[in-house]
Amino acid sequence: MTDDIHTIQAGGITAIVKAAGAELCSLKSADGLELLWQAGPAWPRHAPWLFPIVGRLKNDELHHRGQTYKMTQHGFARDLRFEWLVRTAQSCTLRLSDSEATRVRYPFAFRLTITYRVTADSLEASIEIGNPGAEVLPASFGAHPAFNWPITPGQPKESYRVVFPQDEPAPIRRLSGGLLREQPEPSPVHGTMLPFSDALFADDAVILDGVESRSVRYEGERGPSINIAWDGFRELGIWSKPGGAPFLCIEPWRGFASPVGFDGEFADKPGLVHVAPGAAEMLSYRITVRE
Repeated sequence: MTDDIHTIQAGGITAIVKAAGAELCSLKSADGLELLWQAGPAWPRHAPWLFPIVGRLKNDELHHRGQTYKMTQHGFARDLRFEWLVRTAQSCTLRLSDSEATRVRYPFAFRLTITYRVTADSLEASIEIGNPGAEVLPASFGAHPAFNWPITPGQPKESYRVVFPQDEPAPIRRLSGGLLREQPEPSPVHGTMLPFSDALFADDAVILDGVESRSVRYEGERGPSINIAWDGFRELGIWSKPGGAPFLCIEPWRGFASPVGFDGEFADKPGLVHVAPGAAEMLSYRITVRE
């Protein structure tokens, strides 16, 4: 056990979590297959947490009560060190609280607590967004796990897809300069299936802001598959680096980037959760490996 990382293991699942960003940085199946992208040159992260925003704000500025604060894409939680609260053989809990350093960028009190737990075939992340302050806490939160694409080395990337448990005909959203375009676009989902290719991400992320399903299965023609299920999240982002990269991000979100035309009070931004003083918002997602 070191102060920087912690390994948890149960049955066939082994995971490694970093104190930096409370980031999951390895997830291996029973046969030792690494499922998570290993932060190569194409993208230097594994599975960052997005808080207190998902996506971008116009001009990277947060407006609150006549003041303007600098807030860059996806917020700051992914770049800060969390404190360890609990570390056991099968679970760990980390926390990030507001500080003088965060309040110059985000003038709200918060307590972000993340717990990882592994079982024989899955990893679950439970998230609590607590408000210890005296005013309402406006925030967004997103998961951003990047899985190897292909999962099994040597498989064609075009053989992979995600499968929803029900039809998903709702239009999708795309970004312009990191901001949400005004007009939705026809969905690339065919019934329950979204096939993957590098061309799908030529226009950046696929954003399903009207998704009805609460899980997806990421699979190829052969080899293991990964099921991602979530609770408390409302949107789903799917992303790989435009131009082609060997990873695929399947991202449950509670919130999204500012619409292109929005430049108002942060608390009025579409897609936020508003946590009352003394209250907390609970979210979770589970990654299950199917051999």
